[in-house]
Amino acid sequence: MAVNTVTPAVPAPVSPASPATPVGPAGAPKLGLPLPVLHTTVLDWYEANARDLPWRTPDASPWAVMVSEFMLQQTPVKRVLPAWEAWMERWPTPAALAAEAPGEAVRLWGRLGYPRRALRLHAAAVAITEEHGGEVPDDHATLLSLPGVGEYTAAAVASFAFRQRHVVLDTNVRRVFARAVTGVEYPAQATTAAERRTATALLPEAAGTAATWAVAVMELGALVCTARGPECGDCPLFTSCAWQRAGRPPYEGPARRGQSYEGTDRQVRGKLLAVLREAHGGVPQARLDAVWPDAVQRARALDGLVADGLVEPVEQGVYRLPQ
Repeated sequence: MAVNTVTPAVPAPVSPASPATPVGPAGAPKLGLPLPVLHTTVLDWYEANARDLPWRTPDASPWAVMVSEFMLQQTPVKRVLPAWEAWMERWPTPAALAAEAPGEAVRLWGRLGYPRRALRLHAAAVAITEEHGGEVPDDHATLLSLPGVGEYTAAAVASFAFRQRHVVLDTNVRRVFARAVTGVEYPAQATTAAERRTATALLPEAAGTAATWAVAVMELGALVCTARGPECGDCPLFTSCAWQRAGRPPYEGPARRGQSYEGTDRQVRGKLLAVLREAHGGVPQARLDAVWPDAVQRARALDGLVADGLVEPVEQGVYRLPQ
């Protein structure tokens, strides 16, 4: 059988706004080394360099994996670890979480940010308990039907918890493929069909290997092929990376602005929630008013928390976490 390999020609830089993935014979991505060698190279690197994380251990439950995936969205591992450990100690199963009020999930979520994830995880726990006998479903389509579970989370849980073969595309994976295969510094702002075709073509055939490949590429993006200051000299794909072979052309797409926090409604929401998390019961308006001087912005942030279901009015001027 012919090996999937292509002459390592240097691809021309492509604008990240609409990256056209180079293709070889039969639509395979144009790589600088045979596909089996690519797999072995990345998997061997992962075996030697993977972080020791509790949701990756052989005895980690599917629920443990699901909780980690909810928490890791837009949040670094170092912040997730203590929150995940506290969560799993208190709620080791979906049923344990489902038995409590959603406000308790918001309380324990603490300062992880984007607290609506806590409400969605609680809703998923309720659905798992009531509709799936308390067991996280192993079917990708069923996972997608759970509250708060999108394409990425369903694929990640199916891959990492159940060792299935799925394309798992997070920010780290997309960046590795953009550089190593397409030859651009950053992927497009939103996942494209071309990216999915590339990821599918690169996925190993064996389900277990594909599951390890998914987390290995993710780890490579998190530790080496980082968004800023990539450690290219430490990358196992250094000599075959299309971006390197093209001379590391700079990003030419739309400005990539970091999300500001200071002075935003997000900051005000966080301060309001901090007061409510510390209280067990209703909190009077006066205590909430003390956290931020701008009354208009404070009211807007509080109204947003109520609209999102993160806060409940108890009576006039009194608020609490949802019950």
